[in-house]
Amino acid sequence: MERILIVEDDKDIRDILKIYLKAESFEILEAENGKKAFEVLQDTELDLVILDLMLPDISGLNICKNIRTKYKFPIIMLTAKTADQDKIIGLTYGADDYITKPFNPLEVMARVKAQLRRYKEYGEGTKENDTIYYKGLILDKNSRHANLNGKELKLTPTEFNIIEILLLNKGHVLNGEKLFHLLRDDEYYSKSTNTVTVHIRNLREKMKESFEHPEYIKTVWGVGYIIED
Repeated sequence: MERILIVEDDKDIRDILKIYLKAESFEILEAENGKKAFEVLQDTELDLVILDLMLPDISGLNICKNIRTKYKFPIIMLTAKTADQDKIIGLTYGADDYITKPFNPLEVMARVKAQLRRYKEYGEGTKENDTIYYKGLILDKNSRHANLNGKELKLTPTEFNIIEILLLNKGHVLNGEKLFHLLRDDEYYSKSTNTVTVHIRNLREKMKESFEHPEYIKTVWGVGYIIED
C-alpha cells in the first residue's frame, strides 16, 4: 500500500482528496501546514507528496526544495495560481507535476497513479539492463540513482525519466511532444510541452552542461533533443 502525504491548509480539499485516494487503497497522511509536514517527513517513509503552494507558515516552494535535498519520491504541487511562471517555479524547485485549483478529483487520481507508476516501475527489466553507462554518466534503474563522473546527481523522478528515455533512444532526436507523451501518459494532462523544457533546463544545470556546447543533452533546433551515439 503506497503512502501519500497531503500538505494542504484547506480541510475541505484535504477531505475530498482523502476520500478519493482511500478509495484507490492508498494510505493517507495529512498536514495542515509546513511544520506538520516536516514532522511527518522525519517520522514516515512516503511514496508521494501532494503539496499546496500557499501555506500559512512555510512556502510550499521551500518545502519542495527541502524535500528534494533528501528524497526522490514524486511531488505534485497544488496551486490556485494559473500563471505559467508559478508552475515553472514549482518545477524548478523539484516538483514533478502541478494541478491548478479548482480541480477534478479524477484528474488528481490519474496524475497520482501516473507518477507512482513511473517512480516504482519505469525502467524495470532484466538484470543485465538495469544499469546504463554513457560518458561517465551512470543510471541505476533499480535504485533510481544517477552518478556523473563519480558524483551523485540528485534528480527528481521526472528528471531521471527524461535522461533515461534519451539514453534508451540514443542517436535519435525526440521532440518535445514525443517526450511529453512518454512522460505524461494520462488522458487528463494538458497538451503543453513547457514542463519538458523546464525539466531539460534543470537537468543541464545539475549536470553543469555548457549551453553552447553540451556534452550530453543536445538541442536540435526546431526539432527536439538528442543524446548522440
